[in-house]
Amino acid sequence: MDLQTIKERIAVVQSKRDYLLSLLEQPNLGTLRIDVNQALEELDELIDEFRRTVPETEV
Repeated sequence: MDLQTIKERIAVVQSKRDYLLSLLEQPNLGTLRIDVNQALEELDELIDEFRRTVPETEV
């Protein structure tokens, strides 16, 4: 897999972050809130790790 493809996939994953944030605003989320929070944390870690690995990248 080339770097451009990875950048594109990371950008798609990063775009999902806003959706996860909007889910947290739902009052009826219940125990799924834990899973959404975990997904956000893991997503942020993935993006941070990618930026450390490929520092010139703006995702």
